[in-house]
Amino acid sequence: MCITKDKLLHHIERYRNDLIEIVQLKGMTSEEAIEKSQALDHLLNKYNQYFTEESQQR
Repeated sequence: MCITKDKLLHHIERYRNDLIEIVQLKGMTSEEAIEKSQALDHLLNKYNQYFTEESQQR
């Protein structure tokens, strides 16, 4: 399955907003915040990989 750059950015923004809300409600070290943070890291790494590959093709 191929995800577009715009869709990936949308997911990143949604996860970032979710993480902010979780941290405000449950704290930065809550299990839910850590899991959401790790998922956001994964998306950011995918975006970075996508951007790097796109830059190298030019």
